[in-house]
Amino acid sequence: MTGIGVEAGAQAARSRALAVLRIRSRALAVALLPAAVAVVLLAGGSTGHLVGGVWDAARLVMSVFGVLVLLAAGAIALVVARARPAVSPTVAIAEEAAPDLYRMVRDLADRLDVPAPSAIALTPDCDSWLEDRTHPAHGPPPQEGRDDEIAGAGGSHRRVPAAPVLVIGSPFLWWMRVGELRAVLAPVVAGTGPSAHPDIAAARRFVRGLDAAVAVGSTPGRCPLTRVLCAGVASAARLMLRGCREHAALMERGVAAAAAERAQAVDYGLRIVAQEQVGLAYAGWDRLLTRVALPAWRMGRWPSRLDAGVVAALTELSRRDRLAEGFASRLGERPACDLLEEPGTIDEAASLLAARLFHGGPAENGPDWAPVDWQEYPEEVVDRKWRLDAARLHRVLDAQGVTRTPGTTAPDSHAPTLARVLTHLSASHHAAPEPPATRQTGPALDASPSAPAPSNTPAAADGETAPQGPPVPDDGETAPQGPPAPDDESVRAGAGTHTAGEGEAETLAAALTAELAREEATTSHARSAPEATPWDDTALPLFPLQPPRTARELLTDHVTAMVCCAAIDTAGATPGLDWLDGPSLLINGERAADLTPRVLSLVEDGDPAPLRAWLVKSGIRPEKPVRLV
Repeated sequence: MTGIGVEAGAQAARSRALAVLRIRSRALAVALLPAAVAVVLLAGGSTGHLVGGVWDAARLVMSVFGVLVLLAAGAIALVVARARPAVSPTVAIAEEAAPDLYRMVRDLADRLDVPAPSAIALTPDCDSWLEDRTHPAHGPPPQEGRDDEIAGAGGSHRRVPAAPVLVIGSPFLWWMRVGELRAVLAPVVAGTGPSAHPDIAAARRFVRGLDAAVAVGSTPGRCPLTRVLCAGVASAARLMLRGCREHAALMERGVAAAAAERAQAVDYGLRIVAQEQVGLAYAGWDRLLTRVALPAWRMGRWPSRLDAGVVAALTELSRRDRLAEGFASRLGERPACDLLEEPGTIDEAASLLAARLFHGGPAENGPDWAPVDWQEYPEEVVDRKWRLDAARLHRVLDAQGVTRTPGTTAPDSHAPTLARVLTHLSASHHAAPEPPATRQTGPALDASPSAPAPSNTPAAADGETAPQGPPVPDDGETAPQGPPAPDDESVRAGAGTHTAGEGEAETLAAALTAELAREEATTSHARSAPEATPWDDTALPLFPLQPPRTARELLTDHVTAMVCCAAIDTAGATPGLDWLDGPSLLINGERAADLTPRVLSLVEDGDPAPLRAWLVKSGIRPEKPVRLV
C-alpha cells in the first residue's frame, strides 16, 4: 500500500466534497439575500436615513419578497432533508445467520485499518458496493416476515451516523471461494475509510437529498396544487443537482481511488484471479437469468435455487469452453456460501427477489406464482411451457379459420397436430408452380391459407406426403402464359412465393402477439397488489432482462414448442434443462441442438423440407394428435 496514493485520492475526494458543500452554501446565500436587503432597508428607515415614499415602497416590496423567498427556501430545505433517498433492493443477512461472514469482513476491515460496515446484505446481481442507510427514513426496523430490508441496520431512535452497509452480489457467494471473495471485497470494504470523513459524508447526504427531492416531483396521486408545489421544489433541486453533478462524480472517483490504493496490501495476487471469476460469474448469471429463469417466470414459477444454478451453469461452461478450463478445478476448495448458516434459505430469498426485480412477480407465493426446484424444472416448466404455447398456436389457427389437418379421419380430424401447422406455413411454398397470373393476385394469396381446399393448391400441400425438396419451376409444368422468358418467370415465381409465405407467417405472428398480450395483461392485473416496500418506488420490474420479443420470434417459439410436443407424444422424447441454453428437447437421451435452424427455415422461408426430413430422421409423426394443456 502506498500512503502517498491513498492520501492523494482522499485529498481529491475531500476537495470535491467541499466544492459540493460550497454549492449548498451559495444556494443558502441566494435564499437569504432578499431578506438581508429587506433588513437593511428596514434598518435605514428606523434610523432616519432612508426615508420617503420610494424607500417605503421598496421596504414593503422587499419585505414581502424576502418572506416569500424564505418560505420557499425553507420548504425546499425541508423536502431535501426529509425526502427518502433511494435504497437498493437487498436480502437481509443478520449476524446470527452468517457469523463467519461477518467475522471475515471485520477482520478485513481491521487489516485495512478502516471502520467495519454496519451490516451486510445480498443483492441478486454480480456486483458489490457500500450503501449509506443512515437517513432517518431508513432507521425504523423492518416489518416482521420481510427479508428485503437490512436486518439490524438501526432503530428508530438512532441519531449517531453509522458505517455504510456492505452489499454483496449473491452469485459471488456461491461461485467464489472464500479467499477469492475476500480479495474481491477488499477494495469495497476499504471505502468505509473515506466515507467516514465528515465533509464527504455531508456532501453525499446533500446529493442524495437532492436526488430524492427530484423524485418527489414525479410522484403520482397528488392534488393539482400539491403537484405544482412539488414540481417547483423538484425544479430547484434539479438545478442544484446539475451544478454539483461533476463535483460529486469526481468525489466518488477519488474515494474509489483511495480505497483501491489502500486495498493493495490485501491478497493482491489472489485479486487478479478473483477478477477473472467476477467476469465469468457475470456471464453465467446473465445466461442463467435470460435462458433458464425467464421462461420459468413467464410460466408463473420462480426457480428457488438460482445461486446454486449459476454454479452448475458455470461448471457446464468450463466443460464446453476451453477458455474456461481450470476454473472447475477450484470447486474442491471451500465455497464462500459455507460462511452462511443456512445457504438454502438465503438462496431462496435472493431468487425470489431476482424474480421480482427482473420480471415483476409478486412478493408472496400463490397458485399462479410458486417456487420450483431444479429437479422439477423439466416437467413443471419446460413441458408445461411447450404445451401452453402449442395450445395457444392452435387457438389462433382456429380463430383465423384454418381447417384441421386434411386427410385424417374422425376422431383425429379435429385433434391438434403438427401437420396442421406445417400445412398452413408451407402452403405458399408448395403453391410455387402456379401460373404467374394466378400468383400475382393478392386476394387469392390471402385467401389460400384459410380456404378448406383451394382448387389451385397441389395435393402435396396437405402436409401428409413426404417432401421432394424445394420446388423448382419447370417449363413443362408451369405452362407459362404470356411473353416472359423462362428465366424471368422463375424469378417472378420465387418473389411471389416469398411474399406469400411472409404474409401467412406475419399474419399468424401478429395474431399470436395479440393473444399473448391479452393473456399477459390478464395475468399482470391479477397479480398486481400495491405494497409498501422500502425500495418499490416504481412499477416492477425495475430491471427488465430482455426487450419484448418480436412477432417472428414468438412464432418461431410456438412452432418449436409444437414440434417438441409432437416429439414427446409420438417419439418418446423427454423435456430437459440445459444450464446454458434453457429448455431443451432430449431424443434418446441426447439434446436436439439442430432443431432451431429447421424451424426458422419453415417460418421465414415457408420451406418445410428441412424440418420434415428431421422429423422423419427422429421418428416423429406430425399427423398424430398431441396432448395440450
